[in-house]
Amino acid sequence: MTASPSINTPVFEPQPDSEDLVRFTQLLEKAHPKLMGMDGEEIPLPESIYKVLRQVTPLLTQGKGVTILPQEHLLTTQEAANLLNISRPHLYKLLDRGDILFTKIGSHRRVKTEDVLSYRQKRDNERKMNLDRLISESQELGFYEVEIK
Repeated sequence: MTASPSINTPVFEPQPDSEDLVRFTQLLEKAHPKLMGMDGEEIPLPESIYKVLRQVTPLLTQGKGVTILPQEHLLTTQEAANLLNISRPHLYKLLDRGDILFTKIGSHRRVKTEDVLSYRQKRDNERKMNLDRLISESQELGFYEVEIK
């Protein structure tokens, strides 16, 4: 039995100086690659894997680590809190309010990765809307002026 990777441990370490990675990223922009077996047999790269590679390689060239988890993966409360960049006690408040669904396994709460990511997207969208509204109101009141260069 293999242990699943921790949410905090990148599966792919960043390699910002890798010329091969930069070249591979550029090739993915231009073509749909094929896999070549040890016997020389060519197999078209499945579309789902191609999409993952197109998303992952630019991040790696920027020096960002990448972790891949199945959406149905159940996170511990600490892993979910880390993913949201919040404290575990604050996560418990969100769980108790019903903002994020959870499952109990024994006495421990577990949260689906997809539910945490959905909450994070919703939270980030609300923050952006509120910030845009605040900027707009500040401009109307003359507290915020756009500098033109």
